[in-house]
Amino acid sequence: MLGGVPAVAEAQDATNAPQDPAAAQAAPAPVTPAAPESGSIRSISVRGAQRLEPATVIAYSGLQPGQTYTTESLDAALKELYATELFADVVISGAETGQLTITVRENPVINRILLEGNRRIKDDKIQPEIRLAPRQIFTRSKVRGDVDRIIELYKRSGRFAATVEPKVVELEQNRVDLVFEINEGPVSKVRAINIIGNEQYDDGRLRKEMYTREAGGILGILRQNDSYDPDRLAADQQKLRAFYLTEGYADFRVVSALAELTPDRRDFVITYVIEEGPRYKFGTVELESEVRDLSAETLKPVLPMKTGDWFNAKQVEDVVTGLNEIAGAQGYAFAEVTPAYDRDAENRVMNIRLTINDSPRVYVERIDINGNTVTRDKVIRREFRINEGDAFNAVRIKRSQDRLQSLGFFQEDLEIKQTQGSAPDRVVLSVDVEEKSTGELQLSAGYSSLERFIIAANVAQRNFMGKGQELNAGVNWSRYTRSVNLGFTEPQLFDKNVLLGADLFRRDYNSYSTVDGDRKTTYSQVSTGGALRIGFPLTEFLSIGGRYSLVNDELTLDEDRYYSDFDPGEGEDLRCDPIKAGRYLCDEIGTFLTSMIGYSVIFDNRNGIRATRGQRMILSQDFAGLGGDTKFIRTRGQATKYWRLPKDFILSAHMEGGYIHPLQDEPSEGSDAVRLTDRFFGAQMRGFDIRGIGPRIVRQPYDLAGVLLDDETGNDPIGGRAYYLGRLELEIPVSANIRSLGLRPSAFIDVGSVFDITKPNLDDVLAICTPNRAGLDVVFIRPGDANTNCPADIPEPGDPDDQVVDYLKLPGYKESFLGNSAKPRLSVGIGVNWNSPFGPLRIDLAKALLSQEGDETKIFSFNVGTQF
Repeated sequence: MLGGVPAVAEAQDATNAPQDPAAAQAAPAPVTPAAPESGSIRSISVRGAQRLEPATVIAYSGLQPGQTYTTESLDAALKELYATELFADVVISGAETGQLTITVRENPVINRILLEGNRRIKDDKIQPEIRLAPRQIFTRSKVRGDVDRIIELYKRSGRFAATVEPKVVELEQNRVDLVFEINEGPVSKVRAINIIGNEQYDDGRLRKEMYTREAGGILGILRQNDSYDPDRLAADQQKLRAFYLTEGYADFRVVSALAELTPDRRDFVITYVIEEGPRYKFGTVELESEVRDLSAETLKPVLPMKTGDWFNAKQVEDVVTGLNEIAGAQGYAFAEVTPAYDRDAENRVMNIRLTINDSPRVYVERIDINGNTVTRDKVIRREFRINEGDAFNAVRIKRSQDRLQSLGFFQEDLEIKQTQGSAPDRVVLSVDVEEKSTGELQLSAGYSSLERFIIAANVAQRNFMGKGQELNAGVNWSRYTRSVNLGFTEPQLFDKNVLLGADLFRRDYNSYSTVDGDRKTTYSQVSTGGALRIGFPLTEFLSIGGRYSLVNDELTLDEDRYYSDFDPGEGEDLRCDPIKAGRYLCDEIGTFLTSMIGYSVIFDNRNGIRATRGQRMILSQDFAGLGGDTKFIRTRGQATKYWRLPKDFILSAHMEGGYIHPLQDEPSEGSDAVRLTDRFFGAQMRGFDIRGIGPRIVRQPYDLAGVLLDDETGNDPIGGRAYYLGRLELEIPVSANIRSLGLRPSAFIDVGSVFDITKPNLDDVLAICTPNRAGLDVVFIRPGDANTNCPADIPEPGDPDDQVVDYLKLPGYKESFLGNSAKPRLSVGIGVNWNSPFGPLRIDLAKALLSQEGDETKIFSFNVGTQF
């Protein structure tokens, strides 16, 4: 049997590949010093050429028969042949006879290029850096260039310890596979930041001013700014300079900034050499205005810096920005405020002269809108607070930008730009929008610590047909809530500033009580109805809206759990059993129709959906009684204000409250005129369970000896007529990388209460005696009764002796009315919002510091899949 043995291909170093032994043996010795220094070329022959014609090789050498050659000309011919990068080896022999022989070994052809070892940077990112390609001639110089480019790519990603080793796998027909073996290495961290020359501030204080952080620490795994980045190094120098200039060190400079790679090539040590210089104070502060409508005498008193204050360059920059805005608000779009500094090094003072340069009043020539492919121009233009032909006004332009961002249709960094128009007093406003997806088709499942499993199917279009209209429909299902809704909103009816909306809905809500950590359903409320909404602005920031709703509410209890047969001898007579449900719940059962009209007054000058400044205030009232079964006036108010603090902290304060005034008498003693389903249960306070504060009925059991136990068999919130809530929340700034993940951590304080309800009828029963014969009443033994035992066995007249009434003694219960107090509940905690791939996620850790008897506290809560 004849068999072929396959040749084993060995990988070789591509930049130092050994010569083919056969070719090396066939190649004559190179020109030796014994050869004549000059002569005439009689003939030229070529050996070793495979792909190239001999004439081509001779042409590349520049030699021709009949020419006179010298040692220098032969050396030049060798260099010309090597310069073509077609040959791995070239030898010229025969100089002593004039019969020259050019022996060549051609460079191989690349069959394919492979990458190995790259995990962090994928092939599609590395391949554009490789200049070599299949079917090209392999050369060592090009390989080295590709290696350098790959390493530079890894350096740009922070991996300075990366190495690339090129290998070749020889194939038949003088072909090779080129393999780049990559050892990516770890991300190069900043091991230490050293500062030399600082006397006024220690290293730790200055490091806090830098973008770059030292690696390590408890939160090191979460940091994204502890890797070495040359661009960040330059930015840190500017941060240091800005800090010292803010503190008055006008002569501060960074002498040098050196980043050294550690010997193991894994980390960097950064060293700054600085000179702080002396500290300056403000000297004279002068303001000049060349603009007729801007008086320097009027503006100078509002300047914050005063003579003798420590010099602060940031303060000067803020003043320049503020003066530019004032000029822009007066219509001078191109007015320029220039500061002039006069340093008095001897007295260590800095004299400032601010000049508002002359500029003509500017008018808006036109407004250009670019990038909108779905949203119609008129939807964008109607948000502008300035029109073509109007005098330029920077305040109105900023307001227009805020309104466009509030639509939620475009990118977050939207900006209205201004450029010179066709004349010096003309300006062109342009906005380049990048549309976001406004259509949502969401089929989601999630889990909530409040609702357990949640399934939602929602379809929404916030920019229907590009007209700015909103259309939505949805179905939501969870353990305690089920709903179906359909809504439509037209924000500009007939292109007028009139909003019109309509909603249809059905909501099925199951209330529950918590007993020993276990939730048990108490009552079910099914609401079916619809609403009409209308609104229009009164001023730029003030608007008013009206509404009408018609809702049918049906409140029921679980018959198997809360009903009893009150006439078992005469057929089934199932009714709500106050022993099982409580008299307060039995009184609420029924179907009620609510016809309600209301209005809201809204003030809103926030700078976008995720506001960093401004406030929002709402006052609303609803009147129920235009027909229907309920009559009340419900008043609610809320206010939220935002402040942007230094270091990008955002502080928000929120307050809200409400009161329901009944317009009918109490239906009976122990019942409130405001129905259970119309009462306030308060906004969710973190640190407390849902409906965890406010009036409630707590049921505790007795044992058979009549001793009240500490356990609870029921804890039912019943709501109140009034509530209030206050929140103070501080959003904590994070790095750009964390912010890009949608993470927004915060710390908060919540305070609030729900109160003011009529005390319901309560039961206090030591024991319950139930007979074994139909038609006989249940006997209740209450505190204070002379006899605390069930009646003795009583033979019934005419019955055999064995037909006696036997009473079974069951332990009783006591109902307590708790939580009806306006005293505040207080909680503090931390939380984080995350726009996760599964939907908005909110996680909170809160501790209740103040609570009232009966309140249900909770430390940890989270919600995913629905908006918290």
